[in-house]
Amino acid sequence: MSLQAVCEQIQTPDSRVLAQAQARLDRLTKPQGSLGRLEEMAARYVMITGELKPSVPRGAVFTFAADHGVTREAVSAYPREVTPQMVLNFLRGGAGVNVLARHAGVEVNVVDIGVDYDFGNEPGLIRKKVMRGTGNLMVESAMTRAQAEQALMVGVDLSTQAVRDGIGLIGTGEMGIGNTTSSAAITAVMTGRSVAEVTGRGTGIDDAGHARKMAVIQRALDLHRPNRTDALGVLATVGGLEIAGLAGLMLGAAAAQVPVVLDGFIAGAAALAAVGLQPRCRDYLIASHQSVERGHQVILDHLALKPLLDLDLRLGEGTGACLGMSLVCASIKIYTEMATFGEAGVSEKA
Repeated sequence: MSLQAVCEQIQTPDSRVLAQAQARLDRLTKPQGSLGRLEEMAARYVMITGELKPSVPRGAVFTFAADHGVTREAVSAYPREVTPQMVLNFLRGGAGVNVLARHAGVEVNVVDIGVDYDFGNEPGLIRKKVMRGTGNLMVESAMTRAQAEQALMVGVDLSTQAVRDGIGLIGTGEMGIGNTTSSAAITAVMTGRSVAEVTGRGTGIDDAGHARKMAVIQRALDLHRPNRTDALGVLATVGGLEIAGLAGLMLGAAAAQVPVVLDGFIAGAAALAAVGLQPRCRDYLIASHQSVERGHQVILDHLALKPLLDLDLRLGEGTGACLGMSLVCASIKIYTEMATFGEAGVSEKA
């Protein structure tokens, strides 16, 4: 299936189903609306999936890993060697995303979509390498349009297969030293905000590093002059392979009527690209948390998404997504397991 066909397959969820779900929530043994965002999530899940009597879904987080050529400009506090080292940590279950996934009862899938490293036959790794890291966006395009589309289709194929395998809730994760630089560039273009407004400190760079990072992004935007109406072109010129993979993951899930729980800033940048390719994709996205990374609030405002949590997170990997997925599953249990006034023999409000 082509990228265009996937985008065309995404439909706007049926608001009549949302109303039916809300009607059930209003009959549960509680004052109407007293469970707040949990009720909102349950109703949205029912609307997205079209299942009026849903089961608690199997959840899976996809953590895409890739390297970035822009790390040559000293935009990160960590060397690029950390990307493959963390991939191995994910596979051995020792990273933050592994801990929170075990807590939430969801699977972690680690995808090499563009790490500049040979992993050999490392067990558990999903091998989908498009190229060995992107080009240095300050002096050249990060990738070609064909490579960007290939990375998008990796994500589409993975979410499509996951749904076939029984996954009903998908979370986003990533690993790539330098990827907050690409994400800030994407965010500036897609939202029309200035580089200063959307560029944070990533892994913890100092003032000089932050100024250098903003200068690198501005030079890249001046060089490539990406057009926000061409999301594929934006990904190709200033994006990352893992960001494109995540955008494709969202599109594939939306085409299959499966909700996607976003992680933080990098996932948000991927969401901007996905919604740029197909605006209806936005209806399938759930924001797990608000990152302390400066541009994340800009993204959430632009997409009109309200985060579930605000815990000052900025790790990525899918950590926030795991916590958000846990809350989504809790909301479905409320919807399906809680008794109505009639079932419980409890008097309703006069």
